[in-house]
Amino acid sequence: MGRRIRRTTGPLDLRARAILRAVIEEYVVSATPVASQSLVERYGLGVSSATVRNILAGLEAGGLLTHPHTSAGRVPTDAGYRYYVEAMVDSVPLPAVEQLMIRHQFGQVEFASEHWFRLAATTLASVTRSAGIATPAKPRAAHVRRLDIVAINDRLASVILVLREGAIKQALIGLDGPVDQDALSAVAGRLNERIAGLTASAAAAAIAGIDEAAPDGELARRIGERVVRTLREYDAAVVEDVFSDGLLNVMAAPEFADSDKLRRVFSALENRAYLGELLGSVAGAGRVQVFIGHENEPIEMREISLVLAPYGRPGRAIGVVGVLGPTRMSYPQAIGTVRFVSGLMNELVDHLYA
Repeated sequence: MGRRIRRTTGPLDLRARAILRAVIEEYVVSATPVASQSLVERYGLGVSSATVRNILAGLEAGGLLTHPHTSAGRVPTDAGYRYYVEAMVDSVPLPAVEQLMIRHQFGQVEFASEHWFRLAATTLASVTRSAGIATPAKPRAAHVRRLDIVAINDRLASVILVLREGAIKQALIGLDGPVDQDALSAVAGRLNERIAGLTASAAAAAIAGIDEAAPDGELARRIGERVVRTLREYDAAVVEDVFSDGLLNVMAAPEFADSDKLRRVFSALENRAYLGELLGSVAGAGRVQVFIGHENEPIEMREISLVLAPYGRPGRAIGVVGVLGPTRMSYPQAIGTVRFVSGLMNELVDHLYA
């Protein structure tokens, strides 16, 4: 989960704010330390280079800037980025044409399918030139939409469980003897009549009422119990899947010239407990959240920033979309893009639950 960095300085005057903003925006573009003379030349600050140097020294003393070595220009600290995000910038909305294009793309894929989440990650990555991530909206208690049973051989069948929330789960069930496909389809039909629309606990109660003396009753009950177990396993996982795209965008950043460093970042993101904490934090806030550098708990994440937003229906199903990149990212663009995509996903989830 993230922890906020406490700023070590009070409110900045307009001149200090302008110079801090200029340093951050110049560094985001150039990835090189920013010197006072370049600020004077490029940003029309209306003050001398000596005045800028004094203000830069004050910003550094306040913990908002630092410099790699004595002769270098300044670079933002995590606290400097935090001040910038909280007090100085607004998100940049996507152009209307781009919004229409993204809406059209989402309209071409099946609701709540794997393609849906991959498209969300790809869209976020392509617009922000960072890595996009998306998790499926996951309910506290999933509901059965339908199940199918397909014979694999005389002793084995595959149970395919489709959840109302969009996930598809598969389980294998052993057969005591040869059972033809027609019989398996009939069992699936009877089970669908009993448990379609139910959660694990309600399905368990419905399965308990199956008469094992009826034709294929024992098989129906055994498959029903396997379905209930699959539902409970799914419910127990806070985060089921993480879809990502844009890894090459992040690899292109000079901060990640060491590819092993980026590999460790994505290994940390595979930690479902950590992701579960992040999901809870973002879902609880109900809006875009920014986690900058050392605000990220895992050591491997200390040089990256996450811009995340929840989507879905609180109390029913919540997922997260967002971008990952170096702390040197364009936060206004990232926040605006994540906000738009999460809003679009909200609209689509509303259709799913309608």
